[in-house]
Amino acid sequence: MIVVAAIWISVLLFAGGFALDRVLTSSIVRNFDAQLENVLNSMVVASEIGPDGEVRFNRPPADQRFIEPYSGVYYQISGDGAEPFPSRSLWDRRLRVSDSYFHVEPHFYDSTEFDGEPLRVVERDVILPASKVRWRFQVAQSRQLIDQQIREYRSTLFWSFAVLGLGLIIMAALQTVYGLWPLRRVRSEVVAIRSGAKTRIEDRLPNEIRPLADEINQLLAHNEAQAEEARRHAGNLAHALKTPLTVITNAATAEAPDLADTVCREATTMRRQVDHHLARARAIGRRASAQSRACVWESLQAVERAVSRMYEEVTVDIAGDKTAEARVERQDLDEMLGNLVENAAKYGNGRVFVTVEKSAPWIDILVEDDGPGIPEEQRQELFTRGKRLDTTGKPGTGLGLAIVRDVAEIYGGRIILEESEDLGGLLARLSLPAG
Repeated sequence: MIVVAAIWISVLLFAGGFALDRVLTSSIVRNFDAQLENVLNSMVVASEIGPDGEVRFNRPPADQRFIEPYSGVYYQISGDGAEPFPSRSLWDRRLRVSDSYFHVEPHFYDSTEFDGEPLRVVERDVILPASKVRWRFQVAQSRQLIDQQIREYRSTLFWSFAVLGLGLIIMAALQTVYGLWPLRRVRSEVVAIRSGAKTRIEDRLPNEIRPLADEINQLLAHNEAQAEEARRHAGNLAHALKTPLTVITNAATAEAPDLADTVCREATTMRRQVDHHLARARAIGRRASAQSRACVWESLQAVERAVSRMYEEVTVDIAGDKTAEARVERQDLDEMLGNLVENAAKYGNGRVFVTVEKSAPWIDILVEDDGPGIPEEQRQELFTRGKRLDTTGKPGTGLGLAIVRDVAEIYGGRIILEESEDLGGLLARLSLPAG
């Protein structure tokens, strides 16, 4: 940033200085030319033709430098066939006269005809009264004066712009360092967090940096929550596997006659527990993708086909918004809807009705069955892992609704159990963030 600012300031100052130099130089030269032109005009006005046809002044020039040899101010009047009429200051020198052109208006130009003395010359051709000769009036002055003025102002301009540029670059550097200094404080805070001295960025920061610190704090909180969730998840899995392993170990130690059945039963329980926790782990891993979108209608159609093959006597009807999208992964959505629809088909009396509704910022999926329903005071027990209210002996481990609740909460959703007004059974309302 400092280098870019220095380059940009230098370019602007160079361009501005060049433009200012052109303007001031032109102004000095114009003023100088105006003075020469005034002298030339006064010479023309004071000129007349003498008795012998020569040019003479009816009054002498006011500038005394015209009579001082090599004073740097000169004039010369030249005519066809006539001897030049020079100023005394020219002494033994003469101004060069070109006959290739005719100037009615004053003509200015620079000349180096005198060694070591550059001149600024103005000339004009005039035909005086009582004369048919075209007279060339020339006034010249050494450029030393204007060249010195130009050098002095250029030196002043250069050093002024140099100091100005240096000051601007220093100011830009200080502004950059001071403006970015809070980032050093943020870095120090992050180092302290990494070393364990702090857990959050607590330093007071400017408004421009505060959102960054807030995002870092939220990221730290998110990582801590994930770490805590992973620890809790590992503990739950260990606890879930501990009981079946104990049962198998006790049966093997006692050489129980139904050891094979016990191993198969408890292994099935452990497999479902592992599947449940793997489903949670996959959902947590995919939750970071903010672009996850899944079409609810397509997922319901796939689940309906699978459940219809498993329970041929059950009718599954789907209605509602066909364009609704939920901000979840398709695989996780399939797993949640599969558990809900399968439970409704398993414990209902043959009818399952699924409705998709948009209720910003949610997508509500209502799964209803025509079963006996569940009393309100017992509904929360269904979300306890391994808890079953069914006593009919139908296969299951009591993990379906727990999986649905855990995965929905991972994505910021929720599930509520209610009573179905249309079918009379249980209504499961799954609410997920809209895509």
